[in-house]
Order: sequence, then structure tokens, then C-alpha cells
Amino acid sequence: MINVLVNGALGRMGSLVINAVEQAEDMSVAAGVDVFSKGGAVYRSPEEVTENVDVVIDFSHHTLTPPLLDWCVEKNVPVVVCTTGHDEAETAAIERASKSVPVFFSANMSLGIAALADLAKRAAALFPEADIEIVEAHHNRKLDAPSGTAIMLARELQTVRPGSTLSMGRSGQARREKNEIGIQAVRMGNLPGTHAVMISTDTQTLTLKHEAHDRALFADGALAAARYLMGKPAGLYDMKGVVAGK
Repeated sequence: MINVLVNGALGRMGSLVINAVEQAEDMSVAAGVDVFSKGGAVYRSPEEVTENVDVVIDFSHHTLTPPLLDWCVEKNVPVVVCTTGHDEAETAAIERASKSVPVFFSANMSLGIAALADLAKRAAALFPEADIEIVEAHHNRKLDAPSGTAIMLARELQTVRPGSTLSMGRSGQARREKNEIGIQAVRMGNLPGTHAVMISTDTQTLTLKHEAHDRALFADGALAAARYLMGKPAGLYDMKGVVAGK
């Protein structure tokens, strides 16, 4: 049985992770931690935790990552960092901690997005002369555009398109350059998160698409990441390893 500490336990995603862990046959909730806790079953800090912990899943806030990592290193506990938006110092803290304990860190915790990235890279390699566009759509309340996931997909595609450039949006006199990867963002209504990678030649177009129907998919990905870390040596891991099964 894998004993999971959920950091950010009172948040929306933390609650979904707890629910997913409780339904998993191979996992149990060791403890919950949240800075907004007012006592009771949820601790305010990992320093208060006395239960046996095998892995931490963190869905709190990026500013809380460094002290959490310090605790994980002290206790020799693997950690799945699901927060995003880290600055340079926080990112450095993640890399530093990975030299002592297994750290899983990904810009998107969706297994489906990881599979999309893998398939898109393979397809792009098969059609080296094809045009590539990434189109992402989200609800009208999302602040950032393009999404971090769209940028992540583009960066992955650049690994099989050396020298390619990213084009964020298109307007006016904007003839397509030969070696660019375009990214377009749509914001409207209450759309779920959708990411499509379009790979087009003069004779055919291949479209690979992922749609998010429920935020619980990120909890599912976090649990897969936690299982993946069990028995791993210290290091920095991500969804590519989960998809590859290595």
C-alpha cells in the first residue's frame, strides 16, 4: 500500500486527489496538508505530519514548493510537483531536490496530453516538410494565452524539428515561414481545455486532439506519477517516462 501525503488538501485539485487515492486499491491517504487549514484532520505544515509517508502529491502553490521540497529531502520522500508557474529560484529548488530524492515535475499532469505529445512528435518526424499548427481552446475566464500546455507541445515538437521557430497567433500580412510552428488560442464560453496538433502537407492533413472533460484527469495523472516514482532513484522525472514505461 502506498501512503500518500496530499499537499494543498483543501483546494479543488487536492480534494480530487484525495478522492482518487481513497478509491485506489493500492493507495491510502496518509495525511493532508494545507496552509489554510484551521485544524482537525488536515495539518497546516508538513512539519506537523507524524504518519508514515511514501510519496507526496503537491497541488498547492508554486511559492510553497521550496519548503515542501526541503521537508521531502529531510525525510527522504519522493514528491510529485503538480503546481506550475515557478520562477527561476523555485525551478532551481526543484532541480536541487532531485539530486537527493525522486522528483516528478510536468507542465501538465494529463496522461492524455503526454500521449498526444508523443504521437505528435512521431507524426511530425514522418512528415518533415509538413506545416504544423497547434490550436488550443479554453473557457473565457482563462488568463494566459497561449496555454502552457500548448507551449509545452510546441517545445516537444521542436525536438524533432531542429531550428524551428514558434509563431504565437497570426494577423495582418503574416505569410507562413517555412520552418515555423504556429500556436493559436481560442477563448470563449465555458469550453473545456482542448489542444489539437495539425500536421499538413500539400496532399493530406493529420489532426491529433485531446479534450479535457473533467479536472479529475489531472488527479489520475498525479496518481500514475506517484506509482511511477516508487522504487526510483533520486532524479527529475516527467510524463514522458510514464508514457514510455521506463
